[in-house]
Amino acid sequence: MSYKVLESNETYRGKIVRVTVDKIEMPDGKAAYRETVLRDKNAAAILPIMEDGKILFVRQYRHAFGEMLLEIPAGVLNGREFPEACVKRELEEETGKKAGRLEFLCEMYPSVGICNEIISIYFAYDLTEGQQNFDEDEFIELESYTLDQALAMIYSGEIKDGKTIAALFAYKSKHI
Repeated sequence: MSYKVLESNETYRGKIVRVTVDKIEMPDGKAAYRETVLRDKNAAAILPIMEDGKILFVRQYRHAFGEMLLEIPAGVLNGREFPEACVKRELEEETGKKAGRLEFLCEMYPSVGICNEIISIYFAYDLTEGQQNFDEDEFIELESYTLDQALAMIYSGEIKDGKTIAALFAYKSKHI
C-alpha cells in the first residue's frame, strides 16, 4: 500500500518534542490528516538483574499520568551517543550500579499511533557499585522484586509502563 505526505505543518516546537499535522494521501486516493509527536532523540532502557536474581526498578513521577510509576531505568541518548552507552550511563546515574555485562533485547516503538520514538532495551548482568547522579529535576526511589513479583505487579496494575512490561516478559521467556 502506498501513503504519500501531501503537506506537513509543524504546530508546536518544545524542548524535547515537536508536533506536526500532516495531510496524507491514502491508498484509495482520499486525503486524511495525522498528528505526530516527533522526538529529536531516541531512548534506551535497561532491565538490571542483581546477583540475587531480583530485578532493580526505579519509581519516579510521570507528569503525563500524575503518578509515581515503577519502571526500568531509561533515558534519552545524548548527541551521537549509542544506545549501549546510554544504558550504561543511565543505569549508573539512576541506580548507582554499573553493568558488567549487557545483552541487547530489542528496539521498540512504544506509541506507534502518534509518536516516532524508538527505545532500545537491554538486560544488565554482573552489577557492581557505581555513583548515582540524578538530573536536577529527577527524584527516584529504588525498589527490587523477583521476576514473579514483578509479573504479578503487571497483572495487578502496579506496573503500567510499556517498556518495562516488554522487558519483563522477554526476560521471563528467556528463563522458562
